[in-house]
Amino acid sequence: MRCFLAVVLLFFLTQGAAGDVYKFEDAEGRTLLTNMPSNGKGMKLVKRFRFSYARPHSGGRAPVLKVLKDRIRKYKPFIMQAARDTGLDTDLIHAVILAESAYDPKAVSPKGAMGLMQLMPATAKRFNVSDAFDPAQNIRGGTRYLKFLMERFGNDLELVTAAYNAGEGAVEKYGRRIPPYKETQRYVKKVKDFMQQGMVAFN
Repeated sequence: MRCFLAVVLLFFLTQGAAGDVYKFEDAEGRTLLTNMPSNGKGMKLVKRFRFSYARPHSGGRAPVLKVLKDRIRKYKPFIMQAARDTGLDTDLIHAVILAESAYDPKAVSPKGAMGLMQLMPATAKRFNVSDAFDPAQNIRGGTRYLKFLMERFGNDLELVTAAYNAGEGAVEKYGRRIPPYKETQRYVKKVKDFMQQGMVAFN
């Protein structure tokens, strides 16, 4: 992970919330994320931004902070292994899982997407996932799909995340651009924000 420490924000609630986040760096480039502007002693403030998190894409409520942290800790080893196997950025994998299911391995969307990375039945079959509710299989299948999309769309993160949400056919249909679907456009922005803000670096 890019961040060696993330001071967890206190404004994460069941329904989601928002607040100011401060990003500090020290002379060696190590990062501190905090909601306390005075916590950067000996460090340089490099960015202040507004962060919000609400319901996951799969539907249902966003988990309270303690539950979210416990889930991340539990599935982090699978994510790290999948990143090593595929060469993907762990922040991307975390961001997709956070956006898709908020780390709920039993999540099922109204459209039938399943598990942590919200695999549709056809996608699960395509990437040899026999049990989409098994966290290791789900993450392995989801990351293989992300890797496939990276290769197909030249590592363009926006197109990759758009394709993950709407399907690669939709991205091709609109001339290799983000499809004009509000849901997909919001999804792409959400994943990018999670990656840039580093809020998936909970330990």
